Amino acid sequence: MVSMLSILIVDDDLQIRQLLRDYLTDFGMSVVAVADGQAMAEAMKKAAYDLVILDLMLPGEDGLALCRKLRAESDVPILMLTARGEAMDRVVGLELGADDYIVKPFEPRELVARIQTILRRARGKHESRREHNDAQFMGWRLNYALRQLVSPEELVIPLSNAEFRLLTVFVENPNRILTREFLLDAARGRDMDVFDRSIDILVSRVRQKLNDDSRTPTLIKTFRGEGYLFDAKVSR
Repeated sequence: MVSMLSILIVDDDLQIRQLLRDYLTDFGMSVVAVADGQAMAEAMKKAAYDLVILDLMLPGEDGLALCRKLRAESDVPILMLTARGEAMDRVVGLELGADDYIVKPFEPRELVARIQTILRRARGKHESRREHNDAQFMGWRLNYALRQLVSPEELVIPLSNAEFRLLTVFVENPNRILTREFLLDAARGRDMDVFDRSIDILVSRVRQKLNDDSRTPTLIKTFRGEGYLFDAKVSR
């Protein structure tokens, strides 16, 4: 099953938020829409997003400031949305790390096309990084090419396909609460039976592989009613 794309919209115009949310939802995307940077930060603590649509003109911190802050913390793709036509604003946005921009007013179909193009580029870069880099955390190493987990003692810990997919999602979204539904979609595969508690069982299995005590876990923490959080600094 292909996971539903998750989009975060940050725009203080209620009508624009509703229009984009309805339109992107019709294209099979999961959409959260907020009005300012503070709400954006709260939304990103609760879930991971495939792309952020960020308006340039916002109350409080403007889109450029939020773009700079977001890029310092995450490599999530950013599409700038602006009513301004000045080239300098667009250039500054791209220099700060935005992946593309679109000027209001725009055709919603063009927005969808730009989203799809950005995500294709992001997936290509992501796969390229995976081929050449291991992810390291707390002395552990996740080898993407060999799909192996290596312990601090340099022992290879075998992982099932579902365990590898789940651990990869955690490693790529550290220090963020991920809902059970998000994890289930991300880890689901042909080898995984799906039922109400399957993700909890899979998390338990990954904890065992990481020697993470389920009673007092330090790596994969449970947030009741919300999901799980991977509490580690990840380097490549």
